[in-house]
Amino acid sequence: MRYVRVSRRIEAPPETVWRLLVDLDTWEAWGPSVRSVELDDSELRLGSTGTVRTVFGLALPFEITDFEPGTSWSWSISGIPATDHRVEPLDHGACRVRFGAPWPVAPYLAVCGVAMRRIDALATGCSTPDPAASQLEHRVAS
Repeated sequence: MRYVRVSRRIEAPPETVWRLLVDLDTWEAWGPSVRSVELDDSELRLGSTGTVRTVFGLALPFEITDFEPGTSWSWSISGIPATDHRVEPLDHGACRVRFGAPWPVAPYLAVCGVAMRRIDALATGCSTPDPAASQLEHRVAS
């Protein structure tokens, strides 16, 4: 399946950004389309299921379809492949966060760009991160 990705360098340790990505209590703070999340397990991991409530009031079931602790996770929503999330360490204590989406839902990456700016602000304590730090890229998923 063809994926489109958006990425952003964040001047925070990868562990800090990873915690934001897997702490469901923070999803509403950084996820523009998320109103709340309920997890059927005690923590996010491969095979975890739950329900995400959108800002439009829809309650949608999800499943974590790929999970590498400290590095990446992907999910399906209502049985449809959705976004993936990755954190990569960089130099000087920084990291790159990447979100990917299947080609048919590529416009959703605009929402992911907003999410990454919010993650940047949460991770660094900066209220106005540089919106130009996000980049779009294309790749074919393996």
